[in-house]
Amino acid sequence: MAHALWAAFAVLAAWHFVMAAMPAQGSSGAVPSVNGKALFKPSRMATVGVGVLLLLFAALVAATAGILATGIAPGVLAGLSYALAAGLLARAIGDFKYVGLFKRVRGSKFATLDSWLYSPLCLALSAAVASVAWRG
Repeated sequence: MAHALWAAFAVLAAWHFVMAAMPAQGSSGAVPSVNGKALFKPSRMATVGVGVLLLLFAALVAATAGILATGIAPGVLAGLSYALAAGLLARAIGDFKYVGLFKRVRGSKFATLDSWLYSPLCLALSAAVASVAWRG
């Protein structure tokens, strides 16, 4: 499972690098919007930053599972992985307004994608990362 998990983070990172290289025109569904207007416009550097962070998550999972040697104590890696799992769970739950399983603002392209893809993916990744931390 750890191999699939770090690969999933790597694919998500690659997707962010592609989005940074070829930003979408109009409403792509990547950010929350209200009445067709995006709440914020992420810069290319911010999108690359998210991609780099996702690569670090992939490396953390690989290190926690013993796939990647880092010289960092296993307990520290497990603790960081539990923190990552908690962060992903928080993202899945959301802010109770625009993002997450319990959002109130619905009807936009983002809200639909968030309900059916983004939040469930974060929930699944959270459980998988916690499982790797438990076993690691």
